[in-house]
Amino acid sequence: MDLKFVRRVAADLMHVGENRVWITNDPARQEKLGDAITRDAVRGLIVERIVQKRPAIGVSRGRAKARAAQRSKGRRRGVGSREGATYARYPRKRRWVNRIRAIRGRLRELKADGKIDVATYRKFYRQAKGGMFHSRAHLEQQLRAAGYLKGGPS
Repeated sequence: MDLKFVRRVAADLMHVGENRVWITNDPARQEKLGDAITRDAVRGLIVERIVQKRPAIGVSRGRAKARAAQRSKGRRRGVGSREGATYARYPRKRRWVNRIRAIRGRLRELKADGKIDVATYRKFYRQAKGGMFHSRAHLEQQLRAAGYLKGGPS
């Protein structure tokens, strides 16, 4: 029995490709399949589960997820796994932006808390712009050395 029509219409109705249409090979239901010559009849076959859609076949992401989990823990990132130069992986500009934002944010906090005055803020802001400080810790060390901050880290 030729079931091309049933397969084509069922694929259209179920929004899948023809290869994903499964048609039963139960001899008791062959007559119903042969009588299906309208879209409505095929719709009835789908409701009766005589015609079904097969599950989609995909590539499992399990291994990729496991690998990503390991990488998030810092594994699989050694010298042999790296592609791209150091500054392609973490550009100089991105490094600068992160650092300067942290330093400027700390300067704003210190000014807002009244721990440094505006003149000191401006002086150290300009030095930060010039690249004088490696980090927030270095900024605070320099402020202490210059006598603008007292005591331990705040």
